[in-house]
Amino acid sequence: MPPEQRPRTLAEKLERLFQTIRPHGEAEYGHSAVAEAIRTQQGIAISHTYIWQLRTGRRDNPTIQHLAALAKFFGVPVSYFLDDEEAERIEDDLELLIAIKESGVSEIALRAAGLSSQSRDTVGDMVKQIWQLEHPDSPNAP
Repeated sequence: MPPEQRPRTLAEKLERLFQTIRPHGEAEYGHSAVAEAIRTQQGIAISHTYIWQLRTGRRDNPTIQHLAALAKFFGVPVSYFLDDEEAERIEDDLELLIAIKESGVSEIALRAAGLSSQSRDTVGDMVKQIWQLEHPDSPNAP
């Protein structure tokens, strides 16, 4: 079966979360930090070694409690680990959120969320006009 068609392993999905979900501008979470956060915030006992084993594929059959705790820590539904189609949709959303975060537009988006729909339309029109001024030769206007 081609790699894109075979089911992704728990280790691959967990690795993707570690690589993708991180505090803005910081390195990825360490196994100890994740284990400690799960223990203190969720009251679930899990060791950094066990998280490492799951991430590297040395262990691959966690309890639903541990899956749910990891999902909650990374801010994804537990179905991310159980359903490849759901995982793909979630990763698409994560990529969009990362792009927004890294592009520096999250403050604009957060402020615009509190505006009326008419004002949001006006802001959108302004952004489109500015983009067109900065990209006069591009046929792909937003």
